[in-house]
Amino acid sequence: MEYHEAADFLFDLRRFRPKPGTESTARLLAHFGTPHDDVDCVQIAGSNGKGSTARMVERTLREAGYSVGLYTSPHLEDLRERVRVDGRKMPQSAVCEFVDAVREYVTTRGADGESPTFFETMTAMALWQFGREDVDVAVLEVGIGGKYDATSVVDPVASAVTSVTLEHTGILGDTVGEIARDKAHVAPSEAPLVTGTTGDALAAVREVAGDVVTVGPSPAGESDPTAPDVRVAYDGRTNHTEAAVSIDADDWDLETEIPLLGEHQAVNAGIAAALARQIGDVSETDLARGLRSAHWPGRFEVMDTEPLVVLDGAHNPGACEGLATTLETYDYDDLHLVFGAMHDKDHREMAAALPTPASIVTTEPTLDRAEEPAVLAEAFADAGVGRVRTEAAVQDALATALADADGDDCVLVTGSLFAVAEARSRWTRIDVPKRIRDRSDARAALAEANVAAGDVERLDGDAVHRVVRTALRDRQATVLKEELLRLGGECALSGLERDDEAVDAVLMGTIAQFESLVEALEARSRPHGLADVAGELRATLEIDASDESRTTIRPADDSRGDDAGHRSPWDDRTAVMGILNVTPDSFHDGGEYDALEDAVDRAEAMVANDVDIIDIGGESTRPGADPVSVDEELERVVPVIERIADLDARISVDTRRAAVADAALEAGADIVNDVSGLEDPEMRFVAADHDAGLVVMHSIDAPVVPDRDVDYDDVVADVIDQLSERVLLAEKAGLDREQIIVDPGIGFGKSAAENFELLDRIDEFRALGCPVLFGHSHKSMFAKVGREGGERLEATVAATALAADRGADIVRVHDVTENVAAVRTALAAHDPEQFDWRS
Repeated sequence: MEYHEAADFLFDLRRFRPKPGTESTARLLAHFGTPHDDVDCVQIAGSNGKGSTARMVERTLREAGYSVGLYTSPHLEDLRERVRVDGRKMPQSAVCEFVDAVREYVTTRGADGESPTFFETMTAMALWQFGREDVDVAVLEVGIGGKYDATSVVDPVASAVTSVTLEHTGILGDTVGEIARDKAHVAPSEAPLVTGTTGDALAAVREVAGDVVTVGPSPAGESDPTAPDVRVAYDGRTNHTEAAVSIDADDWDLETEIPLLGEHQAVNAGIAAALARQIGDVSETDLARGLRSAHWPGRFEVMDTEPLVVLDGAHNPGACEGLATTLETYDYDDLHLVFGAMHDKDHREMAAALPTPASIVTTEPTLDRAEEPAVLAEAFADAGVGRVRTEAAVQDALATALADADGDDCVLVTGSLFAVAEARSRWTRIDVPKRIRDRSDARAALAEANVAAGDVERLDGDAVHRVVRTALRDRQATVLKEELLRLGGECALSGLERDDEAVDAVLMGTIAQFESLVEALEARSRPHGLADVAGELRATLEIDASDESRTTIRPADDSRGDDAGHRSPWDDRTAVMGILNVTPDSFHDGGEYDALEDAVDRAEAMVANDVDIIDIGGESTRPGADPVSVDEELERVVPVIERIADLDARISVDTRRAAVADAALEAGADIVNDVSGLEDPEMRFVAADHDAGLVVMHSIDAPVVPDRDVDYDDVVADVIDQLSERVLLAEKAGLDREQIIVDPGIGFGKSAAENFELLDRIDEFRALGCPVLFGHSHKSMFAKVGREGGERLEATVAATALAADRGADIVRVHDVTENVAAVRTALAAHDPEQFDWRS
């Protein structure tokens, strides 16, 4: 079964109306042998904040070492976002396997008029996946209410009700009390229910749950008998993307930052902390790091600062009130609003709750339930907004608002998560250039995008010029396909063509056809958001690109080197990063350079052999390596950096700790090489504060966990997808993409075959818009070609040449002399007329 067929099958279940009760979900799970029986489940219900709270609980438990499943809804761009294990989306192959196993059952039940609904089936799929992945804990965001929700098929070990407002009154009740009583049925049998509700809602929750832990703001009086059990304080923003919170209970307390802004998020953080402590052995350090790492896209997400651009999926009046309160903490001149909502929402109340904008562009997400822009425009005009316009596509509405805004203004996109998802694609959509050498490559590129088998056979011969894979909304994909066909090119779309799901597209044509396509799309004056698509294609295919389009990193010390810091070694060629491990236990050279003088001598020898960057590491990440303390790591790396800071090479520090990175940059380093992929939530801010380069590596574990089995549908596409969010985090901290270097993480959670696949397709990582580092030196992948430990120099050199030929910007190696020669040879072969290393 193809993925698009499986996804279509699931989406088709939306035609069945939701029905109360858990019987249908229980029968479906019984069909699979109740795979969730051995999983500890956590339910989180509420009108607002349940998704954010679920994410905070999940991230905190993972920080404490637990394997955690997370089930949330809706998704932003991809159905599989709803089901995650340890942060990773459910693989397409697993979705296909589930649907293949459930299709006959669903069809049979449907014939009897009892088909499970979309949400029931998705809930069963999540629990099926969590069971077979053997997670320790599954965190489930409740859909509607609590008593009759599909997720209530589980017997939770811990649960929460975040907040209660009037919602789904036709299903849950006409009063806050009635709705709260329904939601409170998620209460666990052997633990207190944690809740942020107050007043009538809290009274109703107590009627049902009995034992309750209350969470809320600290009262004014110290001895207030109505004080919540867990007191929280929102201490305001610490930067443009984080806020400080403090949490105080009778026997524990905590101060940390969270990446979710607004006073209501402090309550959610308190609920998450209380739940995490109920569930497992969670330290205060785990809580602090987990809460700070709980990024939740589309929830008051600050995408830019000049102008301030905020995306927030507020979808009801209560959420809009919270959004308005949070927005008040920012300084800006005029507010430009982009608003798209579903037709079953109270648009007038939402308009009244939001701050009055200087202008608004109403729009319509590509979803059947979306309200028409003209209807929304009338609601805002009646609310007193003077300048009201409409755009058919969210991307066009955002472009209009950005064009109106000055650098000191604010652009806010809100009304629904569906509108936010389409706006967010401006920053997240990736156009991947594909290297097509023959029909076999063409068939692989088409198959990766879930193109139907018949179209693969029909089109493989057309994909031999320039090929780009991207993901678009259905309307965009249709227009783009028609335009490219008109110009003589070809476009293949995945079988999945849903308004609320991205459509994979493979574009094929000559460079001239692509140039004409870009011009045609730009001439359409942004219909369906295609101006953004045209811009991405122009950048991806380097149409009209100038020499200055290559990336540049600004070093911390602009005086170093002949170029005064204005250019980087990898601007014009592949640069060589030499590894200098000042450790006793690194896998290849541990103990050789842990003495200061030996390390300095080694660095000087590297420079004499034309190294471009020296990467100094004070902690081994080899399989089974023991972590060292921050103090010990500092003692190893800082003295070396201070001694070699004046050498004619960039200095990088290989560390996963922000404290070490900060000290190393102060000592003279230019780049931070973070093999954990920003697991330390402070790391990105340290790099931004120092205006330093930052290597963001894809890793499942650091140090490496031996024999870790990770399922990838397509290791290259999956790693690019996961790195894209890491890059976005670094960018939102204040780094430019030119300063962010991506590393696919050879040997970190990949098999030997997957590592070689990454090498063969390293050029595809340029789609992220960042320099690309390839670190393969002496790694175990070379056992696949008959080279065991200690015999991998030749294989390393060969891989270096291949990486340079395929467009890697930096290669990270132990043996500088041999690998510099390999890079020079590869580049000379690539451009024999122009290449001259000495120039």
